[in-house]
Amino acid sequence: MQRLQNTILEMIARGDGLRETVDYLCNAVERILPDTICSVLLLDAESRLSHLSGPSLPGFYSKAIDGVAIGAGIGSCGTAAYTGRPVAVSSIATHPFWQDYKHLALSAGFLACWSTPIILSDKVMGTFAFYYRTERNPTRREKQVVQACVHLCAIAIERDQRVIERQKLAQTDALTKLPNRKAFNDKVACLDAGSRSWGLLLADVDNLKLVNDRFGHLAGDDLIRSVAERLSGLGKNCQSFRLGGDEFAVLVECDGREELVEIAERLTVIMKAPTLCAGQLINPSVTVGGDMAAEGKPSHQVHQNADYALYHAKERRRGGFVEFVSGLGSAIARRYRSIQDLTESLQDGRIDAFYQPVVELSTGNLRGFEALCRMRTRSGEIVAAGYFHEATRDGQAAYDLTQRMLETVAADMRSWRDDGLYFGRIGINVSGMDLYRGGLCQRLEAVFGGHGVPLDRVAIEVTESVYLDQRDETVAREISRLRAAGVFVALDDFGTGFASLTHLLTVPIDLIKIDKCFVQRMASERAGGVIIKGLIDIADGLGIRVIAEGVETPEQVQLLTDLGCQRGQGFLFSRPLERVAARALMKQQADNAALLAAAS
Repeated sequence: MQRLQNTILEMIARGDGLRETVDYLCNAVERILPDTICSVLLLDAESRLSHLSGPSLPGFYSKAIDGVAIGAGIGSCGTAAYTGRPVAVSSIATHPFWQDYKHLALSAGFLACWSTPIILSDKVMGTFAFYYRTERNPTRREKQVVQACVHLCAIAIERDQRVIERQKLAQTDALTKLPNRKAFNDKVACLDAGSRSWGLLLADVDNLKLVNDRFGHLAGDDLIRSVAERLSGLGKNCQSFRLGGDEFAVLVECDGREELVEIAERLTVIMKAPTLCAGQLINPSVTVGGDMAAEGKPSHQVHQNADYALYHAKERRRGGFVEFVSGLGSAIARRYRSIQDLTESLQDGRIDAFYQPVVELSTGNLRGFEALCRMRTRSGEIVAAGYFHEATRDGQAAYDLTQRMLETVAADMRSWRDDGLYFGRIGINVSGMDLYRGGLCQRLEAVFGGHGVPLDRVAIEVTESVYLDQRDETVAREISRLRAAGVFVALDDFGTGFASLTHLLTVPIDLIKIDKCFVQRMASERAGGVIIKGLIDIADGLGIRVIAEGVETPEQVQLLTDLGCQRGQGFLFSRPLERVAARALMKQQADNAALLAAAS
């Protein structure tokens, strides 16, 4: 028994399942006490017994007692669970407790039964019972064994309940008490595997940010709770979830699209009733998109289609419902799909930085890098930033992407500095949204300062289209703050919008990167070289550095050098490198420099 107790406690400690653990206990006890047949029942919230373990019980018997309500005189187990005291019945055939159940027990060959309640914190959680094939009472030895077994069962049940409670908490939204995104994903997976007809509604609460800003977050929380309460009252065939923030989902078990549309429209109507939020009377509104599942259509496609419909509804029919139809808003769908891909990649850690060297054209020596954003697909394919460029028009997506790149590059720079490697200055591309939003300089100070990397080793690259934007006062202020903090500001794709020359007078920058279209035309078109020469002369006069982009041939290097361009980047020198290869390049450069120094 001591060995058995230790084994059971080990099983509980390492997290083995409750049924597996108790089955092991019952089998072991039946080997120790060959004249017994073990049974363990649990008591549910409705005071009904449910079969947990009984490896030697006949199937028909376990099934028959499963779900029986406890009470005085309801067999040995039902009575023990009801009274909270052990019940020993030496003769099932004659004892009144077994009057309604003796035919089951006798047909199974059981003539006596002794049941002991399993009690946790003064609450009955189940029963541990011995059945006998002879009419008798339990022996002293059996009582000792059961005392130990009941204690072990109590520990196992308590641990299982804690696991269940943690799982329940992990799948419950704290604010609304609705199931959360994890619960939603699990439920959809079950629907996907089943045969029931269902549809999905996705709902966003309109103007939540406005409520938060105007009346405070307590009012916003009240609004979210009010929406959740109304969603919960849609009907038994609807299950509502809070996916996060202002996002909700409703899974609808229905026969067809007409029923889905009817529920969606009812949803938008019931939301419009005024509600009191932190003392303020607010008229809630939700925008809804939905799609109906169909044979052969996977659940993730239904979810995606509902997302498209919701996005379209927010663009065209805020406060109403849009059902997904084939070809719905293809441009919006492409943009939203790009945002989704980017968001999921950020969540999965599949966004990374690749580094393209910037070199001195006359020597090929490393002078810096441009950090380029790359997405790794779930299949392992590396995708360039152009694939998800559309997503950066979304303010939050652009913010999150830039934040990931800043953190990634800062960590890499810290690692390389610790190894004594020279990497010059590293350029990081930012979107217009990053500049219009404000606070970019503070973000850089927080991220790079946190890694102990000086900002004068960082260059922020802004495209000419952003630099020339009609909101350039905002852009100018951000550029000014960056340069004051020591950050280099580079103008990317320079030359494609020649009017930017006038901006250089009012919004100074540190570096221009000549667009590759001019570099690639130098050899074949005289005008390309003339323009580059003009740009270089202007930059020199203003004290601005120049990098030529898209250098692919030795001929281009020679022409650029002749024109006075000192630095360049392009496939001739290197494609963008992942960090291990970039480190190897820096190490090689350092080794070469050391050899030259030694030789001299």
